[in-house]
Amino acid sequence: MTNAEARPAPHVCTEGGLPGPWAEHAGRAPVEIISARDVPLGGPRAMNVRRTLPQRQRSLIGAWCFVDHYGPDDVAATGGMDVAPHPHTGLQTVTWLFEGAVAHLDSGGHSADVLPGQMNLMTAGAGICHSETSDPASGRLHGVQLWLALPEEARHTTERRFERFVPEPVAFPGGDALVFLGSLLGSRSPVKTYTPVVGAELRLAPGAEIDVEADPGFEHGLLVDAGDSVTLEGVHVPKDAVGYTGVGSQTLRIANRGGEPARLVLLGGAPFGEEVLMWWNFLGRSTEEIRRFRQEWENHGERFGRVEGYVGHGGPGRNREQMARIPAPELPQVPMLPRKNPPPHARFDA
Repeated sequence: MTNAEARPAPHVCTEGGLPGPWAEHAGRAPVEIISARDVPLGGPRAMNVRRTLPQRQRSLIGAWCFVDHYGPDDVAATGGMDVAPHPHTGLQTVTWLFEGAVAHLDSGGHSADVLPGQMNLMTAGAGICHSETSDPASGRLHGVQLWLALPEEARHTTERRFERFVPEPVAFPGGDALVFLGSLLGSRSPVKTYTPVVGAELRLAPGAEIDVEADPGFEHGLLVDAGDSVTLEGVHVPKDAVGYTGVGSQTLRIANRGGEPARLVLLGGAPFGEEVLMWWNFLGRSTEEIRRFRQEWENHGERFGRVEGYVGHGGPGRNREQMARIPAPELPQVPMLPRKNPPPHARFDA
């Protein structure tokens, strides 16, 4: 998925320090609430997405640097998702659907129909471009789009990888989980990442509670997709928001206090130890590097390759010059200023 903001803000994300003495509170880990902001995905009937990362409040949870949450969206009413070819550098994209179907095409020659319960991961490295188009016949579209920042030793790779993994459900009293990255609840994903992370969908029945064993070296974020009475460590996490806990927790207590089933996405990872500059769809290390990426995209450079076979919802007769690829926004006229990521512990003044 592309960042559709016309004037995307730069983000410089850095590893924080050690947790402070407030890392324990009343026997449970403190929880910081990260609220979502609405971002239209483009077009006059734009599909709206709810973005929790990056924010001024916090830019990274482990290597997770981008969290978009969308739907349930009536494809017939909004046109659904139609994201023309656009570039990426320095990251991995993770697509996870709850409902619907999305056609993926990329410049590595990969094509796939992304379906619910199937994790699709694309590695950009030095550069890739891809398109994403929802199936007009799918009825509703609902899911999350996630990005992982690549560390220095991996971000220059020219290999354009695309992987798919279908996790088996892991049952526990009152619910189940689908672990699509990393290891959780005795389930391990075989998909390669370049920093230690975890990603899983959790489903909790009304009244259910679970203590999830956690890596104390990880910080975690819990996105609430469905459920009005979800708590993390005893703290209510509103729907569409992320509850954040810093490093140090060996268990995370997650509960559904409501009368309807809850669906959650748990993300975590070791604090990312490098400074990352994020602008539009690019992750780099400096303003000069981002400027070079942008210029190469605008010049149809070989860094990103080409997507073959993209046909958007406008059909074969649409304006090809306008629809064949997404142009990059204008860069800020001033040097991009750092936006530091806070230390990896929950803050109550956020």
